[in-house]
Amino acid sequence: MTFDWTLFVHIGIISAALMVSTFIRTRIRFFQRFLIPNALTAGFILLPLYNFVFPALGLDSMTLEALTYHLLSVSFVAMSLRKAPKRPNDGRIFATSVAVLSQYAIQTTVGLLLTFLLISTIMPELFHSFGWLMPLGFVLGPGQAFSIGEGWRVAGIEGAGSIGLTFAAIGFIVSSFGGVFLINYGLRKGWMSKEHADAINKQGIKRGVFPRGSRLPVGSLLTTETEAIDSMTLNGGLVLISYLVAYIFLEGMQWALGFVGPTGERLATNLWGISFIFAAIAGLGIKGLLTAFRADHILDNQTLNRVSGFAVDYMVTAAIAAISLVIVGQYWLPILLLSAAGTGLCFLLVPWFTSRIFKDHQFHRMLLIFGVSTGTLSTGLALLRVVDPEFETPVASDYAYASGITFVLAIPFILSINLPVRAYETGDMLYFWLALGIAALYLAFTFVAYLFLAKKRAFASASQVWHKD
Repeated sequence: MTFDWTLFVHIGIISAALMVSTFIRTRIRFFQRFLIPNALTAGFILLPLYNFVFPALGLDSMTLEALTYHLLSVSFVAMSLRKAPKRPNDGRIFATSVAVLSQYAIQTTVGLLLTFLLISTIMPELFHSFGWLMPLGFVLGPGQAFSIGEGWRVAGIEGAGSIGLTFAAIGFIVSSFGGVFLINYGLRKGWMSKEHADAINKQGIKRGVFPRGSRLPVGSLLTTETEAIDSMTLNGGLVLISYLVAYIFLEGMQWALGFVGPTGERLATNLWGISFIFAAIAGLGIKGLLTAFRADHILDNQTLNRVSGFAVDYMVTAAIAAISLVIVGQYWLPILLLSAAGTGLCFLLVPWFTSRIFKDHQFHRMLLIFGVSTGTLSTGLALLRVVDPEFETPVASDYAYASGITFVLAIPFILSINLPVRAYETGDMLYFWLALGIAALYLAFTFVAYLFLAKKRAFASASQVWHKD
């Protein structure tokens, strides 16, 4: 009997690349110095193979695209199932959410304006939603950039998913190299306390693997008796049940919207592109049911972190390997222009914003927000670990609390993504300006919130990137 091995062949290839990249990280100082995630290295190892070698062997990138799409939702569900301790009653949480949302708004506004400039001048054939791919890749990450970009195929836009993955890959590079630059620059300029500066200088080489004989941290806790069911099976099973609920809901929505006609069918297709939102909502619903029946103790945050980490590592590797170099070659100019603008804005505005809106641990918070504004949470935490290896400051936990607020506040923003697509389909620029207007409203909201939170510090030392008390 012959079984289909395709999925596991691709997973095995990704796994091999991850092992090779882990070995490279342990041996080569360059990768250690710049804190380059192993998944990023693995993705670039596979990128030329999936473009030029594997297609001749019958292995294309379609399976990688599917993995990227599904693992994104799995990671979101795992995060939504985590139990949150009692939230601190202060402004740090909201300030963290505002800082992240500001990058959504700034990058989207600039991306759409640059897209309009290109359409009006040298690239009239460029699709109107191109500017959205930069914030999708930089701030949201490769999974979101790919799944939403691929959803635009229904409007006749080809290759948007691959372009989104390219922006995400560039964002990872900016996060790694740029983050290390900010750490070294901040050390020279005295952006952090002498205590933390000394701690950084005393740290060893970041090989990415704990040395033999090290005292290993605890990665997860058992909430079940393993002779009955393994704790990983239980927690992972709840993640997959939540994803199944999201699938059933979306299938129901597609069936119901089918009665509306072509408009409803198009909306249903777009909803599949943002399935990770519905997956996260399903996870929150499952967690609510467990809490209501006093069974939420079976959830283990650290096990769910491992599930999410596994999904993100494989997703990032698959996402970068799935980039079509042919598509990138067609759009190299706007990709380069928008990436340069996004990178410059992050370098200037994230330090300026965070040094004034926060009252404590400004440098730590700046590194985390810079990391998540160009890469993912994992790259942000990698940068934070350089200055806070044991997470002794509240910065990481504050971000965990803030992510829930950010997610809720960003839903209308994400739902507006398809407005420029309608402008491309119909030729009616009203949809484009409406999308730009929504981005401007978010920009205004974050600016007003910034003034409220920063108070007298809002424009202190305005001509300097970093404000020191």
